[in-house]
Amino acid sequence: MIVETGHFALVLALVVAGLTMVVPLMGAMRGDARLMAVANPGALAQFALLALAFAALTAAYVGSDFSVQNVYENSHTDQPLIYRFSGVWGNHEGSILLWVLILTLFGACVALFGRNIPEALRAVTLSVQSSISAAFLLFILFTSNPFSRLFPSPAEGRSLNPVLQDPGLAVHPPLLYVGYVGFSIVFSFAAAALILGRIDAGWARIVRPWILTAWVGLTAGIALGSYWAYYELGWGGYWFWDPVENSSLMPWLSGTALLHSAIVMERRDALKIWTILLAILTFSLSLLGTFLVRSGVLTSVHAFASDPARGVFILLILCMFIGGALALFAARGPQMAGGALFSPISREGSLVLNNLFLSAACAAVLIGTLYPLALEALTGDKISVGPPFFNATFLPLCLPVVLAMPFGQQLAWKRGDLLSIASRLFIAVLVGGLTALAVAATTHGTDVVAIIGLGLGVFVVVGSLDDLRVRAFRSGAANALSRFAGLPRTVIAAAIAHMGVGLMVIGISATAFHEERIAAMAPGDKVQLDGLDIVFGGARRVVGPNFAATVANFAVFDGGAKVAELHPGKRTYVGRTMPTSETARLTRGLGQIYLAIGDSHGDKVDVRAYWKPWVLLIWIGPLVMSLAGLLSLTDRRLRIAPPRRVRKAAILEAAE
Repeated sequence: MIVETGHFALVLALVVAGLTMVVPLMGAMRGDARLMAVANPGALAQFALLALAFAALTAAYVGSDFSVQNVYENSHTDQPLIYRFSGVWGNHEGSILLWVLILTLFGACVALFGRNIPEALRAVTLSVQSSISAAFLLFILFTSNPFSRLFPSPAEGRSLNPVLQDPGLAVHPPLLYVGYVGFSIVFSFAAAALILGRIDAGWARIVRPWILTAWVGLTAGIALGSYWAYYELGWGGYWFWDPVENSSLMPWLSGTALLHSAIVMERRDALKIWTILLAILTFSLSLLGTFLVRSGVLTSVHAFASDPARGVFILLILCMFIGGALALFAARGPQMAGGALFSPISREGSLVLNNLFLSAACAAVLIGTLYPLALEALTGDKISVGPPFFNATFLPLCLPVVLAMPFGQQLAWKRGDLLSIASRLFIAVLVGGLTALAVAATTHGTDVVAIIGLGLGVFVVVGSLDDLRVRAFRSGAANALSRFAGLPRTVIAAAIAHMGVGLMVIGISATAFHEERIAAMAPGDKVQLDGLDIVFGGARRVVGPNFAATVANFAVFDGGAKVAELHPGKRTYVGRTMPTSETARLTRGLGQIYLAIGDSHGDKVDVRAYWKPWVLLIWIGPLVMSLAGLLSLTDRRLRIAPPRRVRKAAILEAAE
């Protein structure tokens, strides 16, 4: 019965989404407050109904109701409880249900916490958000129903995909969807502003917290997915330029540019056209990623579905919303004022430079991802675009962005003094340069790009912290602490976020200096990494709750003293025949010893061993960036309503 309740909740949510899509929009066009008032309860009802449907599917998974096809294909009675929960979204149908649940969550949050938003803007925003919800509910009900029944009911399920049976994958998709889907509300705000014809600094202040929320979720989600790939797939890498990885990177790049553009719009009432366009493009890239993952046009360890009918449906949704928003933008664009003027050497100028290079980097990733698909569709030829292309195009475009960060955050608004800023950053330049020279001297200059990257990362970290020092000591050392405490949290958060970028650059650059050993090892054999002896002690068979595994035993010795034991393995899960790697890692400072095993040959086992110096900074950096975003969200200035005259003007204009 609970399964039918979940299905009925989806149908009812579609009806509510349709009403919320039409009625508040009519109210905004007519200036009718009673019709606009439908938006809030409509958004809340959609979320409540989607939450009920999601709870019904979760109950079917936890209760192992194999009469539900989705549960049969992705669960098993021996599966640990955590993976029965995560199995709800570890498949196409369940993940798209989670997608729409988070979509309606953002709409409900606007309804609950958007009292300071002008009534007409809120109503039209929720109307646009409901139109997206309605489109995806139609997609679920007609092509991806998670509540489809099987008759007769199987006695046992097929089990969840083995690579998804990992704690990281229990958290990664929801976080990623907060970013992916979170940009939908930004898109809805942009579309509403275009419909109402009111785009100003007040709008930018309203929308910036929503941009930040989505950006934080996407940053944390990508970082967690990268760490999962590093330790779960057994390849020893953290990023493979997989098309589905790229589909999450593209909206992050565009969203980062949007975040900076919204700051300029809020502070200087400039870059209006650019900000609105980025809001549209960022969610468009999220929709494109959804299409790539679920259409079957590419093969990836991350891909959810391979049904062309589903791909066509999502493609229609993508064309409808992207095409409609761009048509509206083209119609309203000429009416938007350019905003305040500023010098190229200014805070605004640096942010424009940042946006241009981020957009170009995003375009490079987009071309590299879509070109093989387009070529195959047109000619039938298959090619692979891999790391050499992306490293040659993406990295040079990111270099100016990273280099300009410490300069940009210290430049004044409207007009800045670049020479003065350069003199302030002398210590940062000196420390970064000395770091590069020290690395070159100790590694014999084996990788020039990596050496430059390490120096640049240190420069960004020191330069970002130096910005806070300059602000705190502006009036002398006596009041430095109180002045620092009085700084706006957005200012502190910006410096911390840039420091996170620097840490990530250091971690990525340091991977060039890793050590690798690949060998077929018999008991008693050893390899040496980072001055440690790693001795193979044999392998054994282990039976888990829903898997059988071969587990290898390694002892790690430092100067004859045992310092650790490591147990990498290979698993085969019940219900699936695909083997998975279980790596073992020993953390030493910010680096790691990394072990993975392959096939067995008698008493010998293929072993891949790495020493990865500073590798943890690759994920500490994004974590710092995410925490900085959360800190920025606590700034009270982001919770202050736009001026009363802005709210009043928006309502009057909507009523005309």
